[in-house]
Amino acid sequence: MEMRAGRARPVLRYGHVVLHQPCRPADSFGAELAGLVDDMFASMYAADGVGLAANQIGVRCRVFVYDCPDATGARQAGHVVNPVLRFPAALAAPAMGFEGCLSLPGQYADVARAPVATVTGFDRDGRELTVTGTGVLARCLQHEIDHLDGVVYVDRLPEDQRAEIVAAAVLGGLTGGRRSAQPPHPAVLPGTSSRRTASRRAWAAALNWHSLTWRA
Repeated sequence: MEMRAGRARPVLRYGHVVLHQPCRPADSFGAELAGLVDDMFASMYAADGVGLAANQIGVRCRVFVYDCPDATGARQAGHVVNPVLRFPAALAAPAMGFEGCLSLPGQYADVARAPVATVTGFDRDGRELTVTGTGVLARCLQHEIDHLDGVVYVDRLPEDQRAEIVAAAVLGGLTGGRRSAQPPHPAVLPGTSSRRTASRRAWAAALNWHSLTWRA
């Protein structure tokens, strides 16, 4: 698990121009990049998130951080610089799953994602790495790559549903998208660190990603 000193920065809201532009690859590895990764972890934890892309704190650099469970419920935390998303050769049908975003606080919707995903890239020191995710981690990897490509999860939804969710996020306190009996996505759950950890466990236990059907 990655826990280093960092400074929490404000998370940009949907509609900010930086969130809707592709990020640039990191072209050097050093203290500046390492400091950005530290600040991203601090920002993610301060916002009770399970993942964060650099452009969500206003930096157009292809870096993301994550801290969420895989399909077994095991907690996985890390970061990837200049990530490339890959899928298995025998790609399973996409699965629908509840998804939220720190840039659209309080809002959730079903989004189709591949149940298994692999990301290759580098760590903050320039060492090559590979992360393969299942369950929530697979969804998180795809969600964060979308961010780095200038795509927010609501951009994958029908226009009317997207407009409803964005309006609800702006107004605050209203529920956009679909309601669900499932626990809220911990990416936007308020509360203490212990509460956040408990919510992650409850959410992972409540969802069986492989049994969800793809509803177009």
